[in-house]
Amino acid sequence: MASVRKARVTTRSPKRGRQVPRPFAFHWGGGNIIEEASFTGEYAEPSIQLLEYASHAGSYGVRFCYYSLDGRFQRSPMMIDGTDTLEGLRVALKSTPKLRALLKRLVA
Repeated sequence: MASVRKARVTTRSPKRGRQVPRPFAFHWGGGNIIEEASFTGEYAEPSIQLLEYASHAGSYGVRFCYYSLDGRFQRSPMMIDGTDTLEGLRVALKSTPKLRALLKRLVA
């Protein structure tokens, strides 16, 4: 069985400086990333983010994305590439209660 890397939950990452909450902006609106679960894998850092829109109080979005290992946001789809990543994200989601609750609704 493959070894599982320790999941890094992003509240503040000294290496990359990603802090929550932090702003995001799309052409249709913006707001803040209020929770983020991420895992540093061998090739990338997949991340699941809870977005709260500023224009509609209580309106949320979930973004599945990833960062390169040098901390750059990537515009390609996120890939969960194996057991290590899946387990790492599962562990990271333990400290994101709102995001975890939304994802549970998705799979229920």
